Amino acid sequence: MGNITTLNNGWKFHLGDVPDADYMGYDDNAWRDVTVPHDWSVEHPFDKSNASGTGYLPGGTAWYRKHFVLPDDIKGKRVRITFGGVYKHSRVWINSNYLGGRAYGYSTFTFDISEFVRAGENVICVRVEHEQVADSRWFTGSGIYRDVTLEITDMSCFEKDGIFITTKNIDSGNARMQIEYKTLDCDETEFIIEDSEGNWIASAEGKNGCAEVKIPNARLWSPDSPYLYDLICHAFSNGVMTDAVTIPFGVRTIQFDADRGFFLNGINMKLKGVCVHHDAGALGVAVPPAVWERRLKKFKAVGCNAIRTAHNPPSADLLDLCDRLGLLVMDEAFDEWEGAKNKWWQGHNIYPPKRFGYAEDFPLWHKADLEAMVLRDRNHPCVILWSIGNEIDYPNDPYVTPLFDEVLGNNDKGKPAQERRYDDKKPDAGRLTTVAKELVDIAHNIDTTRPVLSALSFPELSTRTGFADVLDVSGYNYRESFYEEDHKRFPDRVIFGSENGHDPKAWYAVRDNDYICGQFLWTGIDFLGECRGWPLRISQAGMLDLCGNEKPLFYRRKALWTDIPFVKIAVSRGTKENTNVWTDNFCYRADEGETVQVSCYTNASKAELFLNGKSLGEKTLSDADGCRITWEIPFEKGTLTAKAEGAEDTLSTPEKAEAINFEAYENGSSIVQIEVSLLDRNGNFACEDEIIYYQLIGDGQILGIENGKPDDLTCYAEKYRATYNGKAIVYIRKGSITENLTLYAYTKSGLSCERKIKNG
Repeated sequence: MGNITTLNNGWKFHLGDVPDADYMGYDDNAWRDVTVPHDWSVEHPFDKSNASGTGYLPGGTAWYRKHFVLPDDIKGKRVRITFGGVYKHSRVWINSNYLGGRAYGYSTFTFDISEFVRAGENVICVRVEHEQVADSRWFTGSGIYRDVTLEITDMSCFEKDGIFITTKNIDSGNARMQIEYKTLDCDETEFIIEDSEGNWIASAEGKNGCAEVKIPNARLWSPDSPYLYDLICHAFSNGVMTDAVTIPFGVRTIQFDADRGFFLNGINMKLKGVCVHHDAGALGVAVPPAVWERRLKKFKAVGCNAIRTAHNPPSADLLDLCDRLGLLVMDEAFDEWEGAKNKWWQGHNIYPPKRFGYAEDFPLWHKADLEAMVLRDRNHPCVILWSIGNEIDYPNDPYVTPLFDEVLGNNDKGKPAQERRYDDKKPDAGRLTTVAKELVDIAHNIDTTRPVLSALSFPELSTRTGFADVLDVSGYNYRESFYEEDHKRFPDRVIFGSENGHDPKAWYAVRDNDYICGQFLWTGIDFLGECRGWPLRISQAGMLDLCGNEKPLFYRRKALWTDIPFVKIAVSRGTKENTNVWTDNFCYRADEGETVQVSCYTNASKAELFLNGKSLGEKTLSDADGCRITWEIPFEKGTLTAKAEGAEDTLSTPEKAEAINFEAYENGSSIVQIEVSLLDRNGNFACEDEIIYYQLIGDGQILGIENGKPDDLTCYAEKYRATYNGKAIVYIRKGSITENLTLYAYTKSGLSCERKIKNG
């Protein structure tokens, strides 16, 4: 029977290269104890000598070693170890035997270690090399940053990721499911379907790698009702059960139509998506599922029904959550192919760039890495699209074409003149068609149920070279102006916004055209890296900040994407000429008489604003307003109130902070997220930036403290951080001892707070 355990605890870690650390008998007692997932980059100071693109945090080379014990009967068993993700260029040994390595930092990979393990103590050793930090356009992290699992079965078992269940059709409420499978030395298989309560629904025997099961009165999976069944798979050898695997799955159908857009279970819907990178600020890229859950629930609250994993395969945990919460997913493989893109290290678009990255590994590894993503993720009902690349056709970076003598991309402000022009010594863009065709075929060979796309940055070119022709779907990045023209030119082609800015006009292009099935907003949440220059450490493109707190952009999107009446007040200091949605915040404070701009975000047709009970007028909303109505007023201390049909919001001038407030986000896991805020005597957010010091007493650990402030360069290893606009978040991992934890916080001005946290 299959037995899967995590190997996350009890690793030894050393930053720096160590001769002989692959030797089983190496003495690692002096090494530091860590728990994986682990990202060593965020343990070190921000430094201008590192790359702006990856958030000014370091890389390096490091070793991990894990001692673990196997039972006396391990001989004759199949033992497999799986790494969810190691950034990057990892090499792995077991008991001094070299197993191999993986170049790509985002791939899940497995080794069969049956031949090398023994009863009693075993030692797994991992070398991780990330010397060139200017190897990405966003923060990558460093280390074993996803789960490590050990699987023990009989030698007769299912292949790793060797089971695939799909919905063939749904007729009169009954679903016909097809199961494809691969085994190792098994002669019989059995498949059982249970509902979410564990009740038997149907079963079938497998023959020649296939089985078919009918689910009567099937409950369909959708964002509104993400119902999951369990597929229980049994393998037999000589009449004895030798392996058992359980796979959650959903019953659903998808269709992309060139004229009518996207259909889920036969129902037309618009994709309201956001792009997400994989870090969480202070946690780096070692992000616990509980942190993603908090974020995803906020995405759902804003009306979002889809995410794009920008621009790499995500953690399996993220897809599990999307299955459970009901979020559709564009699963993306690569940001570059054979040609290395510009990597900024002195600030965004500051020349000269560096050109390290996955391009050096793509020729050897692309097939294995794409196959690994599709094989691992194909049973997730949330996944509806495979993306083979993001902006691979970015103009002159590095691919060029004689069709355009001079061209700029969407992020090319300040690009040197010589970099804009056609240069026949650079790779020709026609090569992209050949590579794209190969990648599409790789995905189709594993899964024909989902379309394959690439997110195009330069469709003006890619629709003329044949690149777009080999794709099932064409994603357009910031090219909504081409929707109408290209739909007429290519009436059979599915087109949609794979990446769009926050401008409501990009959404209206989706809303008002049946043939555009949706958009993916850049981005759902702020992220480390892609910085404009020192001392900025993050990109502020998100509708949530790096703490996961709502920005005014969140409420503009909520107004665009939801129908339940609401109104939200935000304020900018200044006039319309020098303020916009990016300067809005939730603090009504200024100098007496100073001009401020008050914004009301609402999905109502009109709203009325009051100051200290006096009406400042009612205004009607139009598309030109983008769900944001504004008033310019002289500042007067007090309370703003906005009223719309069925909704009301207030915002008061804060006084001096007099208290620290803790709100705990817990979901039953070992991770607790403490939302920190400074309050005045009236309970209003104080909007102040004050350094708060933290101490945790008990069996637990402060994993990190984040405030989302773009230029706060406080080292993440410290146990203090200033608030930003009166807020911060503390991430805590509980231990195993049942005694309660206590989190203490204080400021030098005399504020303090404590919170008991139930452990165990």
